[in-house]
Amino acid sequence: MTETSTPTAARRLRVDLAARSYDILIGPNLIDAAGAEIAARRPGARLAIVADETVANLYLARIEAAFAQANLPATAIRVAPGEGSKSFAVFERVVEALIDARIERGDLVVALGGGVIGDLAGFAASVVRRGVDFVQVPTTLLSQVDSSVGGKTGINSAHGKNLVGAFHQPVLVLADTAALDTLPPREFRAGYAEVAKYGLIDDAAFFAELESNWREVFAGGPARLDAIETSCRAKAAIVGRDERESGERALLNLGHTFGHALEKATGFSGRLLHGEAVALGMAQAFRFSARLGLCAPSVAQRVEDHLAEVGLPTRLNQVAGGVGPVDGLMDAIAQDKKVARGALTFILARGVGGAFVARDVAPDAVKAFLEAETLEAEAAPA
Repeated sequence: MTETSTPTAARRLRVDLAARSYDILIGPNLIDAAGAEIAARRPGARLAIVADETVANLYLARIEAAFAQANLPATAIRVAPGEGSKSFAVFERVVEALIDARIERGDLVVALGGGVIGDLAGFAASVVRRGVDFVQVPTTLLSQVDSSVGGKTGINSAHGKNLVGAFHQPVLVLADTAALDTLPPREFRAGYAEVAKYGLIDDAAFFAELESNWREVFAGGPARLDAIETSCRAKAAIVGRDERESGERALLNLGHTFGHALEKATGFSGRLLHGEAVALGMAQAFRFSARLGLCAPSVAQRVEDHLAEVGLPTRLNQVAGGVGPVDGLMDAIAQDKKVARGALTFILARGVGGAFVARDVAPDAVKAFLEAETLEAEAAPA
């Protein structure tokens, strides 16, 4: 990844993928600059904006005005908010709307919203006319630091999370940090789990900084901008080296194998937001690592303590309505995208900043761990 100078107040990073390289811009009020930024790259393109109703009510008029000022004709496609929109039915509706809007290969799909919209709109863009380009305009912390960067797009299956999709890189990411001021506190906390993840993977100093300064990140200002930039820098570097997750990019799934199983167990109902599931999954990944003797129990406790301090769930008894039987979780884990010829793969850790890809993890060991977690949850007060 390289940096390029920019005349604006936005911070600019580059995802280096040869002919498919693109910029990530991070800063306030980039929604209002979206027309100029896109027109500079794709003058005269026809645009289709995909947004959920909540985000549309907040930002659609502003981004449409920016596009009109840049002489970029735009059509809006609205969907319902929430994980339920990452479905075959909504995907079909978006694809048909893009075709109806006469979006062609020289045009652009604009994903305006959080991770659900980025995944859905990006996947739709990847298949319409065998692939049209798209722009990510992430409006949540989770999407700004994680899902908008790297080209993973997709929808959910009845069998599990993100099992249907494609790698399809955006041509531009505009992370408007001012949009985070409208996020509900629960949504911001959920996104923070993905920020902490980058420290837990391979940057112990960043995690220690977050332990000390997380309140400033939540409050906004320079600390928040720094945390978002550090996260995007880390992800862009990994994606640049391993675009299609053949090696180290799998590290970005720390907490996700457990987390996706928990999301499926709650029926993608909103009882457990994605970032909350990742937080709980990361706590479990470190506890499982400690159980296997890979790291000290004190390390797992440190991770749990920080996530709990910011208000994220770390134990199964904190999931409203429960997560069902262990066999259901194991079935979901068996459908994880990292499974290879039936062998379970987890991201485990030898310490804070010491995550690694563990292949061929024994299913019996995972099941025994989850049974212990479940027994503890049943014995503990909610």
